[in-house]
Amino acid sequence: MTDKHLTQIRFDTLALDARILTGLADAGFTHCTPIQAETLPIALQGRDIAGQAQTGTGKTAAFLLVVMQRLLSRPPADSGPRSRPRALILAPTRELAVQIHRDTLLLAKHTGLRTSVVYGGTGYQEQRDELAAGIDILIGTPGRLIDYFKQRVFDLKGIEVLVLDEADRMFDLGFIKDIRFLFRQMPPIQDRQGMLFSATLSYRVTELAYEHMNQPQLVEIEAEKITADRVRQTCYMTSNDEKIPLLIGLIRGWPDGRIIVFVNTKREADRVWGYLQGNGINTAVLSGDVPQSKRLKLLRDFTEGVLPVLVGTDVAARGLHIPDVTHVVNYDLPDDPEDYVHRIGRTARAGAAGDAIGFVCETHAFCLPDIETFIGIKIPVLPVAPELLAEVDPRSRLRPDRADREDRRDSRGAGTAQGRGGRDNRPAHGDTTKSAQPTRRSQPQSAPQLEQVEQAQTAEPIRSVEPDEHIEQAAPVQTTEPIQSAEPDEQAEQAEKAAPIQRWEPVDYDDPDDLDSSALPVRPRRRRNGRIQLEPAALTSPPVVPATPAEPGGDAESGAEAKPKRRRRRRKPADETSNQAPEAVD
Repeated sequence: MTDKHLTQIRFDTLALDARILTGLADAGFTHCTPIQAETLPIALQGRDIAGQAQTGTGKTAAFLLVVMQRLLSRPPADSGPRSRPRALILAPTRELAVQIHRDTLLLAKHTGLRTSVVYGGTGYQEQRDELAAGIDILIGTPGRLIDYFKQRVFDLKGIEVLVLDEADRMFDLGFIKDIRFLFRQMPPIQDRQGMLFSATLSYRVTELAYEHMNQPQLVEIEAEKITADRVRQTCYMTSNDEKIPLLIGLIRGWPDGRIIVFVNTKREADRVWGYLQGNGINTAVLSGDVPQSKRLKLLRDFTEGVLPVLVGTDVAARGLHIPDVTHVVNYDLPDDPEDYVHRIGRTARAGAAGDAIGFVCETHAFCLPDIETFIGIKIPVLPVAPELLAEVDPRSRLRPDRADREDRRDSRGAGTAQGRGGRDNRPAHGDTTKSAQPTRRSQPQSAPQLEQVEQAQTAEPIRSVEPDEHIEQAAPVQTTEPIQSAEPDEQAEQAEKAAPIQRWEPVDYDDPDDLDSSALPVRPRRRRNGRIQLEPAALTSPPVVPATPAEPGGDAESGAEAKPKRRRRRRKPADETSNQAPEAVD
């Protein structure tokens, strides 16, 4: 390791508290890196910073020193009934939040500042209790922070310093709405200091900085001036079938190496792990579905040298400081050129040298021109020599134990296929059970049950006394012959008391044009959900027509109702051209 990545500016020449300088001395830090030398003089004056620098150049220490100096130089405000942190540091991934917390404990060992970290996947109640007890510096991921905030475990009214680390990754992971929500809960931008750091400061990140920060000072450190000269980048033009033999052959040629293999998907990570582990190479997988406690243990074992090879997705590509990584292998070239910069940044950290190897395969070869355009250099492509290809038995692949992954079926909800009755709710292969509750047709009935069903069918239905029973009695019963009531007026009054029935006008049923369903009378039905539903009476059961005065010659005292005359249907004349009716036959 060399000191070419350091500047001539010493930490003890800056306006830092003596307790902070003691922590720096214990950690072995004496001189500033370029990003620290550019940002610390500005940020220590209280100004906002938007910094861009390559990974592994000391961005974490830069904002931690500013946070601790501001909190130590100002007395704490009176806290309310809830916990009120004074500084908030946001990280996109759990591993990065844990690493920032570890660095904070190292540098703030002599300051007396209380620090806590919250992240998902583990320790829910422990993190909640520690946060509720009161802290000064809060580090965490957006999801778990918002969870505790909405439970009123803490508030953000006392935030004095805000730090957003790996801001571009926040956009990639879809956290930007959560970030804006947290910003709105804090004091105004004039009353707090903001710092934003990222390896790639894109336009959308810059827009976020100017929107939620107080005239930030932009500090850019070109990546080519720091790490490009110390990372030896090469590529192998290979087919998809040669990738596994080439990877095993290269790893066997690095007996003392500490290697990270990057893939694009979790499925491919399990496949690569199976071949490496099956061919005598001790390997572990670091992906999103590995439980958080195990992910931390794998990182610790890899950092300590227990594991020589780590296969991971882009979860391990951002912000993780793993010292002495000798080789980074891009088994799959990333679709985003920025991810390539972060991946190779896992090696050649803090002045060390390292190698970055990429596999230009049939599937991801189109990504190479974009990567070369983004980094501004041409990556040399080497041929695949036969001696580099190891002999691999296809049967040597091991299958991962699914118990080592998070069981998604335990968290069935509205957003999962299991909770929606989807693919995973179907019976397993070989399971003869079709459903948890068999239908009546598939369930055989015994003789006593059939006898009970027959008795129930033949027995008279039991009348239930309900408040609207008189409504059912008032409704006309549909039969083949219409039932005429002797007292239509009394029946109408009783129906009106039961439910407000819309009055209808007499309809000429002999005219087909007047047969409109809206004009038909209605009759009440049984209540459903507390309302009386009305339905038109059947045409086979015409309503009772009010009595009309008796025609001359009729029996007026008998009280018989006058029935409407049925109009005869006119026949068309035989001769369509003639409008006269045919002559009658004598």
